[in-house]
This record gives sequence, structure tokens and C-alpha cells, in this order.
Amino acid sequence: MLKAVVVILMLAVVVSLFSGLFFLIKDGGKTNRVVNSLAVRVALSVLLLLVIVISLWQGSLVLNPTP
Repeated sequence: MLKAVVVILMLAVVVSLFSGLFFLIKDGGKTNRVVNSLAVRVALSVLLLLVIVISLWQGSLVLNPTP
């Protein structure tokens, strides 16, 4: 379940990235939609980082010790 949440958050970050690109090309920087997309992307990235750090701290997610 935790891995699914991480994957969904990563996909949401990528979708926000491409929506910002689309708004930049379409609007030409005349509206605030690019800035809003950037804010959403930053918030999703912070949320993703918090989920990963908290799950590592609780032991729900473990790092691979042997590469």
C-alpha cells in the first residue's frame, strides 16, 4: 500500500510538471497558471519526501543494504 502511495505521488508530480509546460506554451506567461502548477508540484514533492522519510523512520520502508 505504501509503495502505491509513493508511485501515485510521483506520477502526480510528473503530471504537474507537464501541465506547467503546457500552460507555459499555451499562455505565454500571461496568466498565473504556471506559478500555480509550480506550487502544486513543490507541495507534492514535499509531501512525497515526508511520506518516504516517515515510512523509513517507522520501519515500513527499508533500504536495500546490498546493491
